[in-house]
Amino acid sequence: MEETFYRKKSRRFDIRAGLKKLLRNKTALVLILASLCLGGYFVFGTHGILQRIRLQEQKKELERKIREADEETKSLQSQSKSLENDHKAVEKVARERYGMARKGEKVYKVNKEDH
Repeated sequence: MEETFYRKKSRRFDIRAGLKKLLRNKTALVLILASLCLGGYFVFGTHGILQRIRLQEQKKELERKIREADEETKSLQSQSKSLENDHKAVEKVARERYGMARKGEKVYKVNKEDH
């Protein structure tokens, strides 16, 4: 006895038929639409994932700026303390920033662009 086995032909998914079937099933349609709306809200909403990513990036940038400001503050505080106690530091700042000189000294300014 010879038996022949047949494979069932695989059905290709027909999009039109699937959409028609979905449109007939109102419950599934409502669930899909509600899921799409909720998904859109969770991704694009004011408290969504994209907004959270933007806020995290802003937080990192602000923390970096705070660190830089703290470093500058410490530097300025140490400079202020040195200016209070050290006359040479005061003289150095007066000469570099304000171009001041002692009596009898001549100040020559050299442009860095010409060098």
